[in-house]
Amino acid sequence: MELDLSPQNADGTVYEGEEGGYYAWTAARSPAISQAKLGAGKLLLRPRSFALPHYADAFKIGYVAQGTCTVGLIFPNDVQEKVLIISQGDAIPVSMGAISWWFNGGDSDTTIIFLGESSQSYNPGQFDYFFLAGSLGVLAGFSTEFTSKIYHLHGSDSKKLATSQTNALLVKIGEEIGMPRQSNCDTKDYVFDLDDLISSGVNGTSSGVNHAELTAKNFPSLDKIGLSASLVRLEPNSVLDPYYSTDGSHQIIYVTKGSGRIQIVGLNGTRVLDASVQEDQAFVVPKFFAIAQLAGEHGMEYFSVSTSPRPILGHLAGNESAWKALSSPVLQATLNVPPEFVKLFKSNMNL
Repeated sequence: MELDLSPQNADGTVYEGEEGGYYAWTAARSPAISQAKLGAGKLLLRPRSFALPHYADAFKIGYVAQGTCTVGLIFPNDVQEKVLIISQGDAIPVSMGAISWWFNGGDSDTTIIFLGESSQSYNPGQFDYFFLAGSLGVLAGFSTEFTSKIYHLHGSDSKKLATSQTNALLVKIGEEIGMPRQSNCDTKDYVFDLDDLISSGVNGTSSGVNHAELTAKNFPSLDKIGLSASLVRLEPNSVLDPYYSTDGSHQIIYVTKGSGRIQIVGLNGTRVLDASVQEDQAFVVPKFFAIAQLAGEHGMEYFSVSTSPRPILGHLAGNESAWKALSSPVLQATLNVPPEFVKLFKSNMNL
């Protein structure tokens, strides 16, 4: 079983202009993403840029890698628009079929990374978007006869409704349009501040690794979309001990800062990946495969999404590892080493 798991930058330009752009990881360069039915995209919004309202055929979680953003959400069977202000370090789940829009009202660029699953996408391995308006919008797809009757408009007004917006995805809007400047609901119900949690050091370890987790345990709505997320920050030259998913979930990882080296071990003890990874690259960890990561001299930070809302990991080093749990005689027989080495090996699990 050969898998190309090599870390890659986004290679598909869905849209690019003065307003910013939307970029995707495609099966051509990242086949493991489509094979695992995952998806990854990057939205870049320049100041005063607006991503037109749309919905998608996938569940995903957005992570603000830089800047601030105003987000509008309309959930199925909910007629009230939720307006949220999100900023760097925030993670926001987006349900399949939910309508959203994104606006950068600040003075600097905003970048949002979307990771999720694409099992129900028309094109597995990517997110398909359906826009309400614009040159690719639903309105433009219906005939004037239909829109006139549906919205009770005369012919000329019906045409204006469908064709006035000529942009496809992003629009640069002027100050004369008073976009919302504050949330109209409790942001904590829809957004999780991963950066704040990781900076607090609550989940830190003595090995130079800090992490924050967004799962259904602390964000119950994730049970509905079947995903979870985490933010991991490794200090320079520190190692993240090997782990694997025990529940059959895949993981997709995006490096937000720094660089490092990763090794993944798969079937039959085969090292399927041994590669350097850089900022702005993404890669997949297939279900049950074991991964270990070593940060570079400037450290490394990454955002990841798992296809389980309540992921359960198996650890292969440290206090929670299987090695620590196994009795000394079993370890001696398993490793074919003398008792003294077993004692040394088990004591090192406490370091």
